Amino acid sequence: MAKTANGNLRFTGWRRENGRVGVRNHVVILPLDDLSNAACEAVANNIKGTLAIPHAYGRLQFGADLDLHFRTLIGTGSNPNVAAVVVIGIEDGWTNRVVEGIAKTGKPVIGFGIEGHGDIATIAKASYEAKKMVQWASELKREECDISELWVSTKCGESDTTTGLSSCPTVGNMYDKLIPKGVYGCFGETSEITGAEHLCKARAATPEIGEKWYKIWKAYQEDVIEAHKTNDLSDSQPTKGNIAGGLSTIEEKALGNLEKIGRNCRYIDALEPAEAPAKGPGLYYMDTSSAAAECVTLMAAGGYVVHTFPTGQGNVIGNPIVPVIKISGNPKTIRTMGEHIDVDVSGILRRDQTLDSAGDALIEMIIRTANGRLTAAEALGHREFSMTKLYRSA
Repeated sequence: MAKTANGNLRFTGWRRENGRVGVRNHVVILPLDDLSNAACEAVANNIKGTLAIPHAYGRLQFGADLDLHFRTLIGTGSNPNVAAVVVIGIEDGWTNRVVEGIAKTGKPVIGFGIEGHGDIATIAKASYEAKKMVQWASELKREECDISELWVSTKCGESDTTTGLSSCPTVGNMYDKLIPKGVYGCFGETSEITGAEHLCKARAATPEIGEKWYKIWKAYQEDVIEAHKTNDLSDSQPTKGNIAGGLSTIEEKALGNLEKIGRNCRYIDALEPAEAPAKGPGLYYMDTSSAAAECVTLMAAGGYVVHTFPTGQGNVIGNPIVPVIKISGNPKTIRTMGEHIDVDVSGILRRDQTLDSAGDALIEMIIRTANGRLTAAEALGHREFSMTKLYRSA
C-alpha cells in the first residue's frame, strides 16, 4: 500500500470541480422518471462508455417522498465517481431541477425534456452531448490523494452466524483504523438495529446526537413497523436466508450489524436518507432501508465513493456508480460463491487469521479498488439501483 513519509495511506483518484475525489469516472445518463428510461438507455447504447441508470419512479410523487426522490437523483449525479451527467425527463421543469442541483458541484451537466420533441429527437440531441462528455472525461487524469479524502460506507446483507463473528467486525476494525485518519464513514439499516437500539444510541458522539438517532429509529418502529406488520417482523427481519444461516431473531442480527462500527468509533450525526454529511470527517449514521439495493443507492447519493459489504450466505449486490467490496467469513460461501467475494476472512473462524490482519486486508482492498481494481460485483455486471419510496404516489 502506498504511504507518505508520516505513514498515511495514499490512493489515486479524480479530483472534481468541488474538490471532492472520485474513484470511478462515469458519464451517467440519468432519467428523471420511469417514462424516460428508454431514452436514457438508447443514449447509452449509442455512446459507448456512458452509463444509463433506469429506475421505477418519478411521477406524481409529493411532499417528503418527492423531496427524497430529488435528493437521491441529484446526489447520484453529484457523486464524485461521476464525471458528467445527461439528465432526461418527460418534461422540462423537474428535469431542470435535477440539472441545477447537480450543477452546484461544478461538473458538466445538461438536461433534455421529451415533451414537445419525442424520443427520437431527444435521443439524438442527448447523444451528441453525451459523446462530447465521454471524450472529455476520458482525458481526465488521476492524482495521488491522502486516505483522508476517501468516503467509505457500509451495509451487510444475507447475514448469518459468521457475519457477526468475522466480516462485520472486519469492517469495524477498518473504521477504527481509518476514521482517526480523517475518512468519512457511514452505516445505516434502521430496522436492523432493533433489539440493539440502546447500544447504538450510546455510541453517539454526544447525548444530543444519540437522541436525534433514537427519534429516527423510534419513528420508523411506530410509523412503519408497528403500523404495517403482520406478525412481528416475520418473513422480513430476519429474512429466510438469515434464519437458514442460524440467526433466529432480529436481536441477534442487530448485534452482528453493529459490529461494523468497531470498538472506538462514535457517530457524529444522524442523516436523513441520501443526505450528504456536513459536520466534517468522521462516522455518520444514515436512516436507510435494510434492503441492499436501496441502502447502497442512498449512501451513494449521500456522496460515498466506496462501499464495504459483509455477507454470510452470499449477497450479490452491486451499484452503477460505486464499487461494492464484498467481505465474507463463511467457508461455504467462499467455496460455492467465491466469484462474488473480494475479501476472504474465513480464517478468523479457523483461528489462523486475526481480526487485526483481516482489517488490514480490507483496507488494502479498499485502496486497490480506489486505484482502479474492479470489484467482483463490477466484473460480474451487478448495477442494482433502487429508489426508496416513502408512500404511495398521488
